[in-house]
Amino acid sequence: MAGAAAALAFMPTAANAVTLNVEYDATGWSHINTTDSDLWIKPTTLSLAMESDDGTFTGHMPLQPADTKFHLLGFLPVKAQVNFIEAAPVTGSIAYVDGANKVTSTASYYIRLSDVLIGGLPAFVGNNCRTKVPVTIPANTPAGESFDVTNGGRLVGEYTIGAFQNCGLQTFILNQIVPGHGSTIDLNVSNGRISVG
Repeated sequence: MAGAAAALAFMPTAANAVTLNVEYDATGWSHINTTDSDLWIKPTTLSLAMESDDGTFTGHMPLQPADTKFHLLGFLPVKAQVNFIEAAPVTGSIAYVDGANKVTSTASYYIRLSDVLIGGLPAFVGNNCRTKVPVTIPANTPAGESFDVTNGGRLVGEYTIGAFQNCGLQTFILNQIVPGHGSTIDLNVSNGRISVG
């Protein structure tokens, strides 16, 4: 494990390059700016195929459904289940910059809403109420911190939620509430398990 981590950190030449298969435990929170609500990112696995010569990687991080609640117009309670449907693999790289390992990465998910309750009453949104286009979510090493290939680290980012479609009569209402800029993600990635592919 230490040898694999060192190989990545020191970026060997292409002739000696290997693919490192790395699995991490991941959990965290996302704050939805427009509704001022939080989503718990339940424990999951981040699986990466990482190239030792240049630190680039691709992978997958399935996300379990999360419950959210907020108030419409300041008083009307809204509850919903939020589902993240992978639209493209996680891509990114890890590089040694200014004395620290830094991760830059991007994930892409459709956000689908289900089990929506407005004022305690079901809002029938159907089975395919989701964003028209995938939501691009960056997850990068914060300033002043470092990412350890074996032990992991913290990854943060800010993203924008676009318009929803296929939500029946609730499409217009949801598009007045949810889409917008400034939502954030804060992930804790840990317990790296490395093998050579």
